[in-house]
Amino acid sequence: MKKFIHVGEIYIGVEPTEIATVLGSCVAVCLYDRVKKIGSMNHYLVPLWNGNGLQTPKYGNISIPRMIENMQNIGCNIRNLEAKVFGGANIYNTEIENMMVGKKNIIIAKEILKEYRISISAEDVGGSKGRRILLKSETGKVLLRYTGEGN
Repeated sequence: MKKFIHVGEIYIGVEPTEIATVLGSCVAVCLYDRVKKIGSMNHYLVPLWNGNGLQTPKYGNISIPRMIENMQNIGCNIRNLEAKVFGGANIYNTEIENMMVGKKNIIIAKEILKEYRISISAEDVGGSKGRRILLKSETGKVLLRYTGEGN
């Protein structure tokens, strides 16, 4: 099965699924349960929900805990989870681009995963290129391609 996720979405591949997304300054966290062989991915736009408007998974501090909870709800044990973090690029190479939203997205992912004591087994973050990622939910393997010139 194949599933493409957009900004503000979370997908858990209970059945073997190729979960894909495209990232610029957004970040995707991939979680994998080594025992249950279940992988999940989120895709968030900005790091922090500030209390205004809807509490949606387009915010990192909503999306990551919600994905962890959803995995626990289907029987995953937090101790068996490992994380991979992607994105957070500064696509236009400007120091003030969106007040460094990419960098802040990376920081919030690392802070929340640390709070939950989930180790990061791989990451490809920052830089100036967008990324296409594909998670194979049954193995936790992630394929990555950079977007832009030359691809």
